[in-house]
Order: sequence, then structure tokens, then C-alpha cells
Amino acid sequence: MIESDIREDEYAKYPSACYVLEERLLRRNLSLIKHVADEAGVEIILAFKAYALWKTFPIFREYISHTTASSLSEARLAFEEFGTQAHTYSPAYDDDNIDTILKCSSHITFNSLSQFERYGAKALQAGVSCGLRVNPEYSEIETEIYNPCAPGSRFGILHTDLPEELPAGVEGFHCHCHCESSAQALEHTLVHLEEKFAKWFPQLKWLNLGGGHLMTRKDYDVDHLIALLKGLRLRYPWLKIILEPGSAFAWQTGPLISKVVDVVENHGIRTAILNVSFACHMPDCLEMPYWPAVRGAETLENVTSTEENVYRLGGNSCLSGDYMSSWRFPHPLEVGDYVVLEDMIHYTTVKTNTFNGVSHPAIALRHLDGSIEILREFTYEDYRSRMD
Repeated sequence: MIESDIREDEYAKYPSACYVLEERLLRRNLSLIKHVADEAGVEIILAFKAYALWKTFPIFREYISHTTASSLSEARLAFEEFGTQAHTYSPAYDDDNIDTILKCSSHITFNSLSQFERYGAKALQAGVSCGLRVNPEYSEIETEIYNPCAPGSRFGILHTDLPEELPAGVEGFHCHCHCESSAQALEHTLVHLEEKFAKWFPQLKWLNLGGGHLMTRKDYDVDHLIALLKGLRLRYPWLKIILEPGSAFAWQTGPLISKVVDVVENHGIRTAILNVSFACHMPDCLEMPYWPAVRGAETLENVTSTEENVYRLGGNSCLSGDYMSSWRFPHPLEVGDYVVLEDMIHYTTVKTNTFNGVSHPAIALRHLDGSIEILREFTYEDYRSRMD
């Protein structure tokens, strides 16, 4: 059961539709993450690729000091809105963005030796600490689209391609090969990482273990994570250890509240069409895919049943595949009923799009005292401005 302070009689207080971030749940995650960082003696920073609601950054700054960026826009967000320089990694930089990225960054990771050769001197002159992304050729991620260590991956340098002496100015390694993974996955990864790359560690100052460490999930072994990180620091005491999870910060911190706008039936399959879209507002559901929990309903994966009160949920776009199956509700669904899709803050809010011009959900923050702050509502002008 996903925790929430939002009661059914509260749904009507929010715009329809609306992502709702719950401050209590966010602070619970932040407290746990700070505990891990303090106990293990490492730094844990926020990855914008999973969460970038900048109006909530004052809350984050109570618990963490830095963030990680993967683009010019994210680096600027770190510098201008979070108030500190970013730890930046991008598959490739170019002449048009490198100067601003360096201004906004304290650390920069290069995906290849050729990228370091092109921009490393400029980064060093700007006083930015330089690192290389390495590929341990090991990952336990089963979904290929999310696996950065798959054969032929464009991410990171293989150990066989590194010179014995690292290029002058390289101070760190960055390794990312997790996705909502366990502490045990990190344990296995460290074996491969150290076997392949530890001989270069004496030349380094920092090691970034990337994201995907889902330490706020209820079944995550937090104590094991702390022990692994302590052990790593004992083996290499000169290295600063950095983790940059995204999902862990916003894991189960709020739902997407939607409404039923129509119910249709075809060959016995009932579809409740919502005023949101999986394709536009929950793309990971289709990409991963995964079935979100729906409040008060039973998830029936890949079932298209004629049983009573069983429905597909359909998005309100023209994409034929903009639906998911199926859920059993406690009563027949009617137009105007609320459908609350749980855990829709991490990744979802940053990956939305305006395909079909489908109205974008509002974004709200439910404060500790139960008061509601509408962070953003979207209009036709937001859609129009992207087409200029």
C-alpha cells in the first residue's frame, strides 16, 4: 500500500488533472538519503533527469548540497535555481554549449577520450574537476532501453581502451549501470568495476557511482548499502565517493489525479478514457513497461476481461496504443469519477510532452499542514510557444 495524506474528499481541491507532490513523503525520503550519506561518509546528489521541480529546491537544500546535470539546461537549472554548480555528464558536448556548461559546473565527466581531448584543457582552465565515464560491461538491468552497459553501448570507456597513465587533469571516474536497483546489484557491480578499473584509482580523487540506487524503496537493504560504501572508502580512502540517484528522492511521493471523461466498449473490452495520457504524461508506463498502482483498484496485468468492473485505462490522445490493461474497480466507472495513478512524480514529471496538444496536468505541492500550493498550471500558450 502506497502511503498518502490525500483523502478522497480532497481531490476536488486540485485542478483536473494534477500531479500532486506530498511534502511529508518527500521529506521522509530526503531524511533517509541524508542518513545514508552521513553514515557512509559519501555525498549523494540529486539527478535532474528524474526530478526537476525547481520550486521545491528550498526543501532539498535542507538535506543535500549539490545536483547532477546531463545537459546545458539542467546545468543552468543547478546553477541558477539550486544555487550550486552541477556535477555534469553528457554523452557529448559541443562548441555551442561547453562554455556555459563549464560556468555552471564544478565537475564535468567526459564520455570518451576524444571529448576530453577536445574540451579538457578548457575545463581545467575554468577550474572544473574533470572525469571520465567508464563502462564496467556489467549491469543487472533487464529492460534493454535502460541498460547503459549493453553490448555496443555508446556510454563510457572500456578498460581495454584506457592508457596506463590517465591523461593529465583527469581526477575522477563516473560509472552508471543501475536503474531502480538494489544494494545487492551495487555489490555485484563493484566487483566488476574494481576488477577492471581499480588499477587507475590511485590516479584519481573521486568516484561517482551514478544513479539507480533505489534506497527509499521499502524492501531496499539500506544497512547493506552503507556497509558497501564504508568498505569501498576503506579500500580507497583517498577517493571521494559520490552517488547521484534520481528516483530515490521522489519515490512514492505523490500521485497523478485524473478524471474519467468517457467509457467505451469494443468486443467486450471496456475502456475508461481519462483526461490524461500515458503517451504524453506517463511515457515510462509504455516504454518500460510497468503498470502503475491505481488507488482503490486491483491491477490485472495484460488482462482484458469482461468481468464486472474491469477496465482498460485509456489516454486522451490519438495514439492507438495510448492505453494500459487492466484494473478491477470496486464499482462501475462513470464520467466524472476520479482515477488516481500512484507514484507519478519521479521521471514522469520530467518526461512529459505535448503530443496532440493534450492538456498538460497541473503541478501541486501539498504542504505538511495540508495546505495546497499550485506550482504550475499549463495553458494553450505553453503548447503554442513550443511551436514558434
